[in-house]
Amino acid sequence: MKVLLTGAAGFIGFHTARLLLERGDTVHGLDNLNDYYDVRLKQARLAALEPFGRFSFAAADIADPRQLGDAMSSEYDVIVHLAAQAGVRYSVENPYAYVHSNVTGQVAIFELAARLGKLPVVYASSSSVYGANDKVPFSETDRVDHPVSVYAATKRAGELLAQAYKETHGLASTGLRFFTVYGRYSRPDMAPWLFTDAILKGRPISVFNNGDMERDFTHVSDIAAGVVASADRIVARPGDTAPVYNLGNNDPVRLLDFIGAIERATGRKAAMEMKPKPAGDVLRTYADITLAERDLGFKPRTRLDDGIADFVEWFRGYNGYPD
Repeated sequence: MKVLLTGAAGFIGFHTARLLLERGDTVHGLDNLNDYYDVRLKQARLAALEPFGRFSFAAADIADPRQLGDAMSSEYDVIVHLAAQAGVRYSVENPYAYVHSNVTGQVAIFELAARLGKLPVVYASSSSVYGANDKVPFSETDRVDHPVSVYAATKRAGELLAQAYKETHGLASTGLRFFTVYGRYSRPDMAPWLFTDAILKGRPISVFNNGDMERDFTHVSDIAAGVVASADRIVARPGDTAPVYNLGNNDPVRLLDFIGAIERATGRKAAMEMKPKPAGDVLRTYADITLAERDLGFKPRTRLDDGIADFVEWFRGYNGYPD
């Protein structure tokens, strides 16, 4: 299978690219390599993909149709669109970046897919579209019309655009609602990195809402497997693929228990500073994965303690911490 993969230097994009390459697929990656966080981490991900002979890469802003067109050099079976401006809290500070990447970028990718012979598209959505949903677990049939952050609104806009391109262009696509992904090569603005770094340096960590929050933490290896399974299905059965799938662990974890897993992996206790819940954050996420299990064979396999231990091992090595 030949895959055009956007966001290839990103966290989930990197793991998806590696999984595709390991099984023998051909991947052409795109990424704008912006400086939202340290570009050296993005370069390290790309360096880990370079040994695969079936991987190529071009730097491009997917929201710029000209750059996107210049990056095309081959025919593909599917577009896996994972490029996005990530981070709920940053969307409060810089909403324009989210509209540019997550809305304008979505239009540009779907326009490209339409021009390239109605290529099927697998794209990244987010569990944030569920907003402050009180019903658990979150199901794909739940209402998603009450976003509590600009990030969530742009991700929901991406889903609506996908529906519009199906109606106007007959374009097959499926959106993947990711639930709190963690693992090796994760972003520096994410809780695993922030907490691990602070604990190893003896600094206090910020614990919001007195730790009274739950997240459906999902290991990136399980997420990547779900992305690849979605690509396989939409290529083989474009008319029989759901418009959206939840990809989560189906097992929410209290924030304090998550911190406890990092404490066990580092062998150190965390000093905690309790702070109010930030604007845009939700109290709980919890994925109903019945549909993904049925259609994609999706089954999370990584226990939190194992996944966190693996992350901390990588984190120490990447950042030069002593064992």
